[in-house]
Amino acid sequence: MKPQKRPLDGVLLLDKATGLSSNSALQQARRLYHAEKAGHTGVLDPLATGLLPVCFGQATKFAQYLLDANKAYIATLRLGQSTDTGDAEGSIIATSNTKISQTDFQVACRQHLGAQQQLPPMYSALKHQGKPLYQYARQGIDIQRQPRSIHIHDIQILRFQFPETQISVQCSKGTYIRTLAEDIAKSAHTLAHLTALRRTATAGFQIEHSHSIESLTALTEEQRDALLLPCDTLVQHLPQHTASEQTIRALRFGQTPAAPLELPENTPLRIYSANREFIGLVTSQQGYLKALRLMSTQAN
Repeated sequence: MKPQKRPLDGVLLLDKATGLSSNSALQQARRLYHAEKAGHTGVLDPLATGLLPVCFGQATKFAQYLLDANKAYIATLRLGQSTDTGDAEGSIIATSNTKISQTDFQVACRQHLGAQQQLPPMYSALKHQGKPLYQYARQGIDIQRQPRSIHIHDIQILRFQFPETQISVQCSKGTYIRTLAEDIAKSAHTLAHLTALRRTATAGFQIEHSHSIESLTALTEEQRDALLLPCDTLVQHLPQHTASEQTIRALRFGQTPAAPLELPENTPLRIYSANREFIGLVTSQQGYLKALRLMSTQAN
């Protein structure tokens, strides 16, 4: 007999294992918690490990507000070799005999800081005519891609022992670390591919607060539930406002009550009741509050 699914609300900071797709990791967590509804806040490559926030129940309403968040990674690179996928899962397609120093590599890293355009790799989940690019790549078909605006906030060399090096990267959403590694290597007049990648932070969440499936499995249901973060954890970066019961009631009935003059317009706002119950997200437009995402009244 299958365990009954639960109407569970909250955020789990999952430490994804290597070799799993983000969706497979999500489904493992969902089954473990017997959750009715679950979603994640951004894809990690199967090769990658690390932080994958998983949203249960009503937390899925607010997951989209994490998609634009900055990310942090630790990447391990093999210099002198490039692969068709940009990582260790692919086949080696080129080699370089150029041996570079840590100083050479550091100079190249500095050249890739700041705002820039990055061409997404063919081995990616981006879609062309409804089909992921990696499916075309496996057929030997190269699709023209448009460069995307990204921002690299910081690159630090953690270890350098040619031909292997390890770096930490702080970057904007949409950054492909595989492509960044190749671009840095090119600036240093060599080649590179990733041998390991670990996401260490996203949207203020840190890897040290995450939990692996193995560690979660060893806990009781009550202990696992205690690890869930509240739904509004996902939107802590947004401004907040405490609303009256009358205003909250109007929002829940689909009405647009008057907005206090001090509230910024056309910006998502966290709304709380006087006793700090999270009501949801609203926006102020032309002097009125409009609901964006509201918690259901059945939620705790």
